[in-house]
Amino acid sequence: MSRTADAIRSADEHSAHNYHPLPVVVASAEGAWMTDVEGRRYLDMLAGYSALNFGHGNRRLIDAARDQLERVTLTSRAFFHDRFADFCTELAQLCGKEMVLPMNTGAEAVETAVKTARKWGYEVKGVPDGHAKIVVAADNFHGRTTTIVSFSTDHEARDHFGPYTPGFEIVPYGDLTALSHAVTENTVAVLLEPIQGEAGVLVPPAGYLAGVRELTRERNVLFMADEIQSGLGRTGKTFACEHEGVVPDVYVLGKALGGGVVPVSAVVADRDVLGVFRPGEHGSTFGGNPLACAVALEVIAMLRSGEYQQRAAELGDHLHRELNLLVGGGAVTAVRGRGLWAGVDIEPSRGTGRQISEKLMELGVLVKDTHGSTIRIAPPLVISKEDLDWGLDRLRSVLA
Repeated sequence: MSRTADAIRSADEHSAHNYHPLPVVVASAEGAWMTDVEGRRYLDMLAGYSALNFGHGNRRLIDAARDQLERVTLTSRAFFHDRFADFCTELAQLCGKEMVLPMNTGAEAVETAVKTARKWGYEVKGVPDGHAKIVVAADNFHGRTTTIVSFSTDHEARDHFGPYTPGFEIVPYGDLTALSHAVTENTVAVLLEPIQGEAGVLVPPAGYLAGVRELTRERNVLFMADEIQSGLGRTGKTFACEHEGVVPDVYVLGKALGGGVVPVSAVVADRDVLGVFRPGEHGSTFGGNPLACAVALEVIAMLRSGEYQQRAAELGDHLHRELNLLVGGGAVTAVRGRGLWAGVDIEPSRGTGRQISEKLMELGVLVKDTHGSTIRIAPPLVISKEDLDWGLDRLRSVLA
């Protein structure tokens, strides 16, 4: 039995089957490339669903982590540590906000945003206790905790996990009229992904985000942007909302904030929103720990240079030009996305998204499918144009 087969067999035997990974077992990685246990190299065109925006083993991030590992890694929030204030200050400034509430995973950050909106609604807006409503979009993906799947329309994520948490209204994504009708006097927030990733990298109609911003401001409702996948450089801007000149009330961040080194997430907003929390009302033992802060501070410094946003914009233009040439040729029915992020709909007669992903894997390229016929492409922002073209050539070969 090969090392790959043995590792997969052992994993299947001893781990819950809540994922269906491609049959590759990665042993090491650098930049945009990964090497498996057999010594085969693969071009990473997924980047950990945007957690690895800065590539595998980025020296600045690894050095920041190593330096911090030798000093202190955890104090819990029972004490201050010497990286915490800098992290909160720098992240707030990057977002143009005043306060940060640090957590670990993206789902934790979304849960925190939900609690924030409800508490703000009761204590600031004056919604009767227990009556707060949050409007969300169909086909969303914000995580898989019990509360989050309560407002999911994905049956795989939702079914058989009830009873479900009330307090959410689901409207079609991109439909301002439906959103306007759903907002009532008890609505405390609108929670949206500026680009829906898991749904197939769906970009909303032009003007939608600006319309959401105007509507929420008029109705005294928080606009909460889940930028966990779309933010921190992926789309060619620091935040995807910037493409429409929109600044939400609340940023929900994760994935790339930890550079693919440690899990780091955060809710970022002004004092009139996050200032509703008092000691004991919310927390996390590991949220804002020294190691996480050290890595995230380096991520923030890298984003301040603008280099990664520019790479995502320039290479993203090239990526979408090349992908759009495939549309209409009988193999690809549609391409969506922004920056170095694309959803590619495969003509069903050519195979499922899973089958195309497996064929690409055999040629040394790693992508991942979603919703049956779609593959997602999201390479690290450090990928070279030559490597990107190499990967695109393999895609053309598979679809030929």
